[in-house]
Amino acid sequence: MTIAFWCLLAAGLLPYLAAGLAKTRAGFDNQLPRQWLSALSGWRARAHAAQQNSFEAFPLFASAVGVAYALHAPPAAVDKLALIFIAARLAYLAAYLANLATLRTVVWIIGMVCVIKIFLAGT
Repeated sequence: MTIAFWCLLAAGLLPYLAAGLAKTRAGFDNQLPRQWLSALSGWRARAHAAQQNSFEAFPLFASAVGVAYALHAPPAAVDKLALIFIAARLAYLAAYLANLATLRTVVWIIGMVCVIKIFLAGT
């Protein structure tokens, strides 16, 4: 299995890391979790937002990796870009939690540039 495929697993699990962080507060209501989450504030609310964004970013990343391998892109290039994507997504989560909006945007852009380069790696 390639590094990029392991990165797919990591990217798929990142939203759950963010969700776990959002739900760390005592009193989590598992009967009405969406209502409970909508009432969060501060870093927990940002963790929830990061979770949602991580779910949004995953399909494009997964598709890019699939297209790259279907087009026989150089595995080393795809692996490198996939690792950078994961690093950017972790930095995105950290920046979101720390309420660093500009940094969050910068690392989001880095992640999306990686996705585009992965798509183009097989051309």
